[in-house]
Amino acid sequence: MKKKAENKHIVIYQAKSGAIELRGDFSRETIWATQAPIVELFSVDQSVVSRHIRNIFKDGEVDQKSNMQKMHIANSDKPITLCSLDVILSVGYRTNSRVAIEFRKWATQTLRRYIIDGYSINRSRIAQNYEAFMKSVADIQALLPEHVVLDPKKVLDLIKEFAGTWMSFTTSTQLA
Repeated sequence: MKKKAENKHIVIYQAKSGAIELRGDFSRETIWATQAPIVELFSVDQSVVSRHIRNIFKDGEVDQKSNMQKMHIANSDKPITLCSLDVILSVGYRTNSRVAIEFRKWATQTLRRYIIDGYSINRSRIAQNYEAFMKSVADIQALLPEHVVLDPKKVLDLIKEFAGTWMSFTTSTQLA
């Protein structure tokens, strides 16, 4: 049985020149990239990225052991080194280029919004989940007798009602 490969690419930042996609490792809740996409992301020379990465580890800003990964490529005698999201972000905050400045503005705005609002919204993931939700409603509908019709809006309203209860439960539990 052939296993279907999951799309593990996400966009962490979209510069005016286009999106940079990096491989996600969602089991470890990070993103991995070689130096080449980091160089492209911040529009700097390879030596600049190498120097920043070396200093990030030397300064203890990021733990090297858990944020660097060597991967062996088939038919290659040399492994490639991958950097985690923590390293990528640290390089972005150290790099001095027009793109890195725009990245820092975006990252700071995103972090500020998260801190003030207390949450973040990933609109593309919501859209994907909505499609999956609608498919689930259709699957449930297929299991029900013909005379019972599910209205997706009513199902969403019901979920919203329960979600409000969950939020109240979480808040009261934290207060106790």
